[in-house]
Amino acid sequence: MLTPCLLSLKHMKGLHIVAFLLLVIGGLNWLLVGLFGWEVGELFGGQAALISRVIYLLVGLAAIYLIATHKSNCKACGSPAAPTM
Repeated sequence: MLTPCLLSLKHMKGLHIVAFLLLVIGGLNWLLVGLFGWEVGELFGGQAALISRVIYLLVGLAAIYLIATHKSNCKACGSPAAPTM
């Protein structure tokens, strides 16, 4: 049986993975906009469609979450730099 601490860590890892995937989706969408002038939201009825707005909202919230938690989750930022030769 999982203790509350382990359960919390498991949920936080899941939230981090979902946020990261949403951020990747948002980044790929911007790549498509930059290269071809086409956005994924057009598949769902354009920017005015409710589902597109929900997706954009989730991507934005994921970005805010990752900005706020980045240093504690990032192995490169959370530890001191290793000496280089």
